[in-house]
Amino acid sequence: MKAALIGLGMVSKTYGDAFRNTEAADLSLVYSRTAARRAAFLAEWPGPAEVATIEDVTASDADFVILTTPPNGRMAYVEALVAAGKPILMEKPIERTLAAATELVELCERADVPLGIMLQHRARPVVEDLRSAMTSLGDLRAVEVNVPWWRDQAYYDEPGRGTYARDGGGVLISQAIHTLDLMLSLTGPVSEVTAMAATSGFHQMEAEDFVCAGLRFANGAVGQLFATTASFPGRGETITLHCAQGSAHLDAGTLTISRQDGSVETLGQAAASGAGADPMAFTSDWHRFVIEDFVAAIHEDRDPLVTGRDALEVHRLIAALESAAATGRRTTVEDS
Repeated sequence: MKAALIGLGMVSKTYGDAFRNTEAADLSLVYSRTAARRAAFLAEWPGPAEVATIEDVTASDADFVILTTPPNGRMAYVEALVAAGKPILMEKPIERTLAAATELVELCERADVPLGIMLQHRARPVVEDLRSAMTSLGDLRAVEVNVPWWRDQAYYDEPGRGTYARDGGGVLISQAIHTLDLMLSLTGPVSEVTAMAATSGFHQMEAEDFVCAGLRFANGAVGQLFATTASFPGRGETITLHCAQGSAHLDAGTLTISRQDGSVETLGQAAASGAGADPMAFTSDWHRFVIEDFVAAIHEDRDPLVTGRDALEVHRLIAALESAAATGRRTTVEDS
């Protein structure tokens, strides 16, 4: 299959590396509104053709399109791609707000155009081991989620970064979204939340860089969330699931299963995830897996790993957390 890449910002290098290491598809076309960005990308990842308009993309023979622009630049491109019938694999988040994300997903659904979302933490090798272990650990009782990341001020000095107009918010929608999506895929939905959000003294930015929250899950479990980009020098995110017969602790790429009979099992290996000052310090393997799954989904006429509809669940949770933090009240996720 042939792929086109729209948007040649920071994350485009990860896609370049992913395509270099897969035989599932070729990156045949790249587009950015900025000629300098096209030239810089092709200097490092030669081979694809460059085009100067979205019409060149929609008229091309690309079998699918990867869309990596900031959230505020998505809708017009999606409308053009849907009109051309091009399947779309899109960077998270879907859009800046739950309402806008829902509109985009429904646009693709009405036209029957496949939409996948790059929430690549689901593709970690040990995630399936964790899913299997949960069947023997018993009922889920409590959940701990921690995203103690770091970004320096230079990261937020890029125009629009950390604003509601471009990004839709701060640490929740830009960083913690990955861990929250993975959590939901393991735990099932959250029913209600309480939260506090703030901008710490480390950053000059519009949106939040610090969130702590309480979670109540639909299955009766309780949980806590801590997410920040103000935790120097940054540590890997963790998810801990406390179940009736033991606990499972996922620390980036390492899974530790501690059973109440005293046995302990450790699987996987340490993996960077962009927790520190360099937001791109992570492997492209997870992106590659998601791309390969998307290609297979098109061939097999099935849903990709994370559909647009799937990703709306984490958007709904983030909207509830933002509402709870703004009002100081316990908030029902379905009402967010």
